[in-house]
Amino acid sequence: MKTRYIDLIEQTFDFPQREFKFDNELLTWNDLPLMDILKRHGTPLRVMYLPKIGEKIDQARDSFAKAYKEHDYHGTYEYFYCTKSNQFSYVMTEVLKKGASLETSSAYDIDIIERLMASGEMPRTATILCNGYKDERYIRNIGRLADSGVRTIPIIDNMSELWALDEAITGPCDIGIRIAAEEAPKFEFYTSRLGVGYKDIIPFYMRNVSKQRKFKLKLMHFFINTGISDSAYYWNELTKCVNVYCDLKKLCPTLDTLDIGGGLPIDNSLNRHFDVDYMIGEIVGRIKDICEENGVQEPNLYSEFGSYTVGDSGATFFSILNQKKQNEKERWNMIDGSFMTTLPDTWAINRRFLMLPINNWTDEYERVFLGGMTCDSDDYYNSEQHVNAIYLPRFREDRPQYLGFFNTGAYQDTLGGFGGIQHCLIPKPKYLLIDRLPDGTLTERVFSEMQSSDRMLSLLGYAKKEEPVVNK
Repeated sequence: MKTRYIDLIEQTFDFPQREFKFDNELLTWNDLPLMDILKRHGTPLRVMYLPKIGEKIDQARDSFAKAYKEHDYHGTYEYFYCTKSNQFSYVMTEVLKKGASLETSSAYDIDIIERLMASGEMPRTATILCNGYKDERYIRNIGRLADSGVRTIPIIDNMSELWALDEAITGPCDIGIRIAAEEAPKFEFYTSRLGVGYKDIIPFYMRNVSKQRKFKLKLMHFFINTGISDSAYYWNELTKCVNVYCDLKKLCPTLDTLDIGGGLPIDNSLNRHFDVDYMIGEIVGRIKDICEENGVQEPNLYSEFGSYTVGDSGATFFSILNQKKQNEKERWNMIDGSFMTTLPDTWAINRRFLMLPINNWTDEYERVFLGGMTCDSDDYYNSEQHVNAIYLPRFREDRPQYLGFFNTGAYQDTLGGFGGIQHCLIPKPKYLLIDRLPDGTLTERVFSEMQSSDRMLSLLGYAKKEEPVVNK
């Protein structure tokens, strides 16, 4: 009877696969010697494998190139990275190495753009898409960037933004409009709070945008909250959006670009393999077919990919501290960190990440629950590829057990409040950046050490206070 953990994996999944391999009874990821890294740096540990970012950008571009050729699609394509997915400087550096453009979502994103241009990392010829609901500060920053000569395209999310932008921007400027897509049937709202409603777009253009001399309507943006998926809901929303584009194109000759948001998914299981070539091919083909039916030239395409760009580059590692047997059936493996603070999506939206042990694969396996270190009852993880059950090598006190959560490179640090106050004052993990030189040599750089007590206490106002100066 096969009862080893490696037997379970090989019987359940096609393994080894993609970036995961089994070498000398240890798991490797992107050919990284994980056990060696964890022994040297300890846990909990956040790792970003930087070459993966460029690989994902290349993959999407290749898929669009294939789709354009297959469907004889006449238009240009441009790749945009959504900065909100991960705004750290090392991510921007990798994205810009590939010549990708950036999409912003708030006022401070504009400050990042300006610093990147000032340092020479980003060319001033780049195109910047400005999405999101725009308050006064964001509007002001957009105006400053546009008036500096950078090709800035504000995308109207709320109709009143048109007049605010008119006051903030001096010279001529291209703009876009975001369609307020219908939400998925399971969602608690019918229509997205973001964007302009389908029925309002053409009246808004005719009464307001078309009368503007300063602005030219250049693109239409749609964002489908579920992301790109092979579902009836997605194809229905895509069809509606492209039809609105065609209707507006007949009235607006300057409109020539469709901006695809929502993003490609990232794998959360060894069983899930998203066919990027197929989905992009279907999207491009359907856009062309709908445009031909409407007698409209197919648009240039922008894509905004955030999680897809950076998600696969991240991994988070823990050690099992101990096992608690609360009854005859439930075994709790306690990690040396917190799910709520380190991987907040697991708690907030029940997000699954691809989880695998790093060592002890030849040991027998057992079913367990995973618990975090905070005193909160919601700090646990209870779902992975085995469908609401976690199987790990049997716990033993006489040797360490390391766990890896993979594809965690998007959103987790910002949602978790990197460098700030954490629930129960559980410190943020050490942060390690790994790169690979052209000759294959690995390089490491510690981006930040584990959060210190002094740093947390300072944020809480417990910094040592100076003696007050007494005026005599």
